[in-house]
Amino acid sequence: MSEIYTCATMSIDGYISGPAESGFEHLFHWYGSGDVEVPTANPQRTLKMSAASAKYFTELSANTGALVVGRKLFDAVNGWGGRHPMNVPVVVLSHGVPDGWPRVGSPFTFVSGGIEEAVAVAGKLAGGRAVGVNGGTIARQCLNAGLLDEVLIDLVPVLLGGGTKFFDQLADAPVVLEGPISTVEGRGVTHLRYGVRRS
Repeated sequence: MSEIYTCATMSIDGYISGPAESGFEHLFHWYGSGDVEVPTANPQRTLKMSAASAKYFTELSANTGALVVGRKLFDAVNGWGGRHPMNVPVVVLSHGVPDGWPRVGSPFTFVSGGIEEAVAVAGKLAGGRAVGVNGGTIARQCLNAGLLDEVLIDLVPVLLGGGTKFFDQLADAPVVLEGPISTVEGRGVTHLRYGVRRS
């Protein structure tokens, strides 16, 4: 079975977006704060990171075989224009399929049966590599269902003061994590990796 992880860029006070979906210029500044070019599936979108962040990002991408995201994120980014920047299959957990989808050759699969179904489908698509689930509601559902193996945090030195938390409304808090398993110092970001302790 594929390893399941969640990864999000987070402010020091624990938010993955600020009030009214703000703060992204601070959270994702590290995507363009370096000299190392990191190509994505979108030819018009090349990232420029510090050497440490580029190594971390490319290794994570290479080890990821599929993603699970929610409908809110899918709609907010307009389906990434038809292909996720990591160029892997994406399972979208949604109550319904949006207009115009699925498209022929699309890497998106829509499921409505809950987080367990979404993770199972992603695991089959991942080809033995890891499955990444996006932060917020999807990460919480995955953790509450006992499916999450690791939590990766791209910690940015900003205080947003409110917004969407990485984790909220946990069923069995506190949740004890192992680690950090690894720490990578980038430019304007610290990449942290933790294991989820099984009870």
